[in-house]
Amino acid sequence: MAEDSRRRSRWARLNERIVACERCARLRKYCRNVAREKRRAFRDCDYWGRPVPNFGDSRARLLVVGLAPAAHGANRTGRMFTGDRSGDWLYRALHKAGFANQPHSQRAGDGLKLIDCAITGVAHCAPPQNRPTREELANCAQWLEETVDLLPVRVFLALGQIAWRAVIDHMRRRGWYDGRLPRFAHGERLELSGGRILLASYHPSQQNTFTGVLTEPMFDDVFATARVLLDA
Repeated sequence: MAEDSRRRSRWARLNERIVACERCARLRKYCRNVAREKRRAFRDCDYWGRPVPNFGDSRARLLVVGLAPAAHGANRTGRMFTGDRSGDWLYRALHKAGFANQPHSQRAGDGLKLIDCAITGVAHCAPPQNRPTREELANCAQWLEETVDLLPVRVFLALGQIAWRAVIDHMRRRGWYDGRLPRFAHGERLELSGGRILLASYHPSQQNTFTGVLTEPMFDDVFATARVLLDA
């Protein structure tokens, strides 16, 4: 119990430092502008407008790595994948696989809890056109490093090609992978040192889900695989 308490405390401190980050002037300006101007549908909402912290279980063995907060999603609600259609897909799939206590995520404080799972991003601020620069991704790399330091991760799940490459770069720096850059494909699986596994999924963006590039069965299969790997 004491160790769990210390881990939760370290998790909270890490998230506090992420929220206070001011390294990327372009992203901070953009997030504040979006929070001030708002979208008409959310004009009565108080936008978060700051870097979005990690979300989930401080003892997580599954780490889901996304790209960045959506301007009117997580940048509005202050919680990863909350307030947009991508989050609807993600939390439904997590709940179905037993990694979440409910299938929906509407706002912070709605009762959602993750079980043996945490969510992070390769960028913690919403970028214009959803495209962080290389320098901005490099500025955020520390937060992924500290997140992995803290969590007992056994399975990494990268949502989208940018997250896939960022996680592999991180694994190389740790010495957990020294092979070539494998192709990104939905359902791809990469063996890492120490029995760790990296899985790939198409991102549940509207572009992918509306066009059928990513279907619910495809998305469910990735989380089912993660569940099997952790339960083995």
